[in-house]
Amino acid sequence: MELINIENLIDKYFKGETNLIEEKELQTYFSSSDVAAHLVQYKSIFNYFKEAKNEQFTSSISLKPKKKKYIAWLSAVASVAILLGVASYIYLDNKIVNHSSDLGTCKNPEIALKETQKALALLSGHINTGIESIEILSEYKYSKNKIFKE
Repeated sequence: MELINIENLIDKYFKGETNLIEEKELQTYFSSSDVAAHLVQYKSIFNYFKEAKNEQFTSSISLKPKKKKYIAWLSAVASVAILLGVASYIYLDNKIVNHSSDLGTCKNPEIALKETQKALALLSGHINTGIESIEILSEYKYSKNKIFKE
């Protein structure tokens, strides 16, 4: 009867359905000398687990980080390069801007009207292009709903 119980426990073990008590029972069975001949192949598995519990790590671990000097120098050079790039961009960007106070003003009202109409016509053309794109999308949505019957 015990042999059938052990075989059932082995099946449960390989399916991952055993609990700790059943695994302990398997370990004690396979550590004994009277193991059935057809179950001898499993003896090394359970003896390994028994021996693995006693293993310990004996080497020493160095807790001091090893810093590499070229990484520190490389990061310092990169920081200086970024700082110089940002500073030169700000310096050159401020030089290019024209600080005239009469920008966008027009002395002649007729010219101002024509320029405003031209700007509004350009804006209207871009808006109309966007509306046409939206109409294409709504036609696509209608077709998709018709095909998939949503």
